[in-house]
Amino acid sequence: MQIPVVRNILEANDRISEQLRLMFGQMRVLALNLMSSPGSGKTTILERTLTDLKAEFEMAVIEGDVMTSNDAKRVAATGARAIQINTDGGCHLDSSMVLEACNRLDLKGTDILFVENVGNLVCPAEFSVGEDHKVAILSVTEGDDKPEKYPLLFAESRVMILNKIDLMPYVDFDLERASRFARALNKDIEIFTLSARTGEGMEAWYAWLRKEVQTKKNA
Repeated sequence: MQIPVVRNILEANDRISEQLRLMFGQMRVLALNLMSSPGSGKTTILERTLTDLKAEFEMAVIEGDVMTSNDAKRVAATGARAIQINTDGGCHLDSSMVLEACNRLDLKGTDILFVENVGNLVCPAEFSVGEDHKVAILSVTEGDDKPEKYPLLFAESRVMILNKIDLMPYVDFDLERASRFARALNKDIEIFTLSARTGEGMEAWYAWLRKEVQTKKNA
């Protein structure tokens, strides 16, 4: 009798991730995997995006968190459909978690699915969840050398968002240095500088989302 052997966790994750990718393709859902360290402002960016674009798109959110449902409550308050995944100490979401959440969300008619991953700059980049694009978020209150220190996340991402630029007068963050490190890893990465708190720079992010939704619909 031949016993199938799963060679490693990543292999199993990739199989389910491919199922998700096919499902998102058939449903024409743009799936974005948002990754960052804790406190970068992921949830604030989501709240503002969901509010400002609610008249244009049907959007849903899968929230990943180690323990609480605080972020899911915040995004649900915008009117978007949201579901929480608690990893009970796990440092990232995996494709099986996202598949189960998608089955509960009912994505019919959804234009954009945001997956807000657990705050961590290492593990989330290693586990695909069937997304069209990974989005790396870095705030100016962190070090501008983060792309150099955590290369996989920025090498894998289609977009880097530099958030909290309204705080630039009070910190030593060098936008050009952070951008240079990211582009050394990934020459095609698109970079948006914005403040989700004030709204500065958000329109360029929205324009990118509109373009990507249209690309997905036409695929």
